[in-house]
Amino acid sequence: MMSYDSSTDDRFKEREHFLEMLLKVTNDLATSKSLDDALARLVKLTTSTINAERGTIFLNDASTGELFSRIAQGSFTREIRILNTKGIAGWVFSNDEGTVINDAYSDDRFDKSVDMRTGFRTKSILCAPLRTPTGETIGVSQILNKIDGEFSDQDLGLLEAMTTQAAVAIQGNVIVEQIEASRKQELEFLDVVSQISSEIELSPLLQKIMSTITTMLDADRSTLFINDEMTSELYTEVGEGLGKKDVIRFPNNMGIAGAVFQSGEVMNIPYAYADLRFNPSFDKQTGYFTRSVLCVPVINKDGKVIGVSQVLNKHGGVFTDEDEKRLKAFTSQISIGIENAKLFADVQNTMNYNESILSSMSNGVITINEEGKIATSNRASIDMMKAYRLEEVLGQVATEFFGGENQWLSDKLEAVDEIEILPDRELTFAGEEVSLNITLLPLKGSESEDLGSMVMLEDISSEKRMKS
Repeated sequence: MMSYDSSTDDRFKEREHFLEMLLKVTNDLATSKSLDDALARLVKLTTSTINAERGTIFLNDASTGELFSRIAQGSFTREIRILNTKGIAGWVFSNDEGTVINDAYSDDRFDKSVDMRTGFRTKSILCAPLRTPTGETIGVSQILNKIDGEFSDQDLGLLEAMTTQAAVAIQGNVIVEQIEASRKQELEFLDVVSQISSEIELSPLLQKIMSTITTMLDADRSTLFINDEMTSELYTEVGEGLGKKDVIRFPNNMGIAGAVFQSGEVMNIPYAYADLRFNPSFDKQTGYFTRSVLCVPVINKDGKVIGVSQVLNKHGGVFTDEDEKRLKAFTSQISIGIENAKLFADVQNTMNYNESILSSMSNGVITINEEGKIATSNRASIDMMKAYRLEEVLGQVATEFFGGENQWLSDKLEAVDEIEILPDRELTFAGEEVSLNITLLPLKGSESEDLGSMVMLEDISSEKRMKS
């Protein structure tokens, strides 16, 4: 008669329990609604199965070289980041090897500052790499303080099995989150570019651009410098952290911004004061402390560098390769808007300059557009026309305005095709004669197209009275 081996039955039950546990991991994570939900479920499963007080899942962020975890606090989720070489979790990730520590404070790799900040007392640690079935390590699972004794190698094997079983679902959630974040960024990007493209005035445009870049890259502040070809200087009218009326100008080969402008290359500097090109004088003037700098050339559609976008102090670390790509893509989209706004500003400045000259002239100047209507009339010409106000003059058909007793001038205007000087002529305004030297000249475009005409009036009434 065969004897019954109870140990075989125990092993079978143990194996069955192990498989049921792995199936539960698979089922629980398969129904998770998000990455945060999946991480929370895995922490709950590992801590309850191994009978520990608490646990954390750290995922690797390859773009920053950091491990990050998320902790739910009420309706908010707080993200914690550490270097992927720091502490127990960093050691496990870097060495791709699990570890059992039953006296945390005796291990040199343990970072005691976390306990000091949180008030929690870490006694024992079980930490295992989070590996996919293909062997890729995507993070670390760490559980603390075994409730009924010490962590064992068997516990470590169990934790590694559970995390490997969960890794596919975790990685899938990471990919989905990245796709959703990328899609959201693209939609926000298109919306912002659309809004910015509709702005034609330079100062408001620069303000929108800077605000967008600062938010987009999660930085402290940013500035957009535009090249002034007349002076070979980079300047900004608007910079976050500057006073409203402050304008910064410096040679376009000076400092980090100047180096980027001259080379047309991106500069990503994690430690500004360690770079000899960094000019600390602005920090001294403003009391600001620059840590990290990302500087990207603004290039127009013809491949010409027209300015530089500079972003300072990335929150929570240094600027990444992804930050560089996003800023380059953004500046390439808004370069047309910047050029249009700069052109508009130049035209406005020219118009204001011309209007200022016209206003200060003692001679009257009236321009008539190609439709034959009065387009501009300076202060001196209004004064010569006595009772007329500017609003009563602009937009009037010139041949009708200079009708009646001034019909002769109307006839001259219709026929003018070259400069004509009419000395000592009389025009009547509000029943009063005014003695004038009059000059008529046609206005032509660059291709000799008709743009209208100009009337210049010199009042000689006082001179004539003195002579008489």
